[in-house]
Amino acid sequence: MFEDLRDLYQEVIFDHNRNPRNFRIIENADRQVEGFNPLCGDRLTLFLKMNADTIEDASFQGSGCAISTASVSLMTEIIKGKTEAEAETLFKLFHEMTTGKTEDIQLEAVGKLAVLAGVREYPARVKCATLAWHTLDAALKNQQQAISTE
Repeated sequence: MFEDLRDLYQEVIFDHNRNPRNFRIIENADRQVEGFNPLCGDRLTLFLKMNADTIEDASFQGSGCAISTASVSLMTEIIKGKTEAEAETLFKLFHEMTTGKTEDIQLEAVGKLAVLAGVREYPARVKCATLAWHTLDAALKNQQQAISTE
């Protein structure tokens, strides 16, 4: 079972790195936050278009390693249509899943993000996977300053 998840992890990472979803600028974004991982050099700008408390659209620009690019690509797909509260819950679940802070994460709760659970086996890469999510957290809190993983 875990071997199948590892294979899926690699396949999804490669796919989202080669063909990132939502890689564009939202010209009339309600929220825009920059994120940076100085250790790896990952850099992104996250754009959110809000409709009241619902994320109507999400996109990003930037460059980074395969894990970082795949994570932000998957994230922008899954948060569209979610309320701020739902997105915040996903952030917390994703963070717990990737950092290994809890062993009993229900992978079904994070949907296709579960393929990134394997990153917890590579502590040096956790910040690559979580950069987009920390940037989203800042955007949900309507913070303007850039986010760094350090």
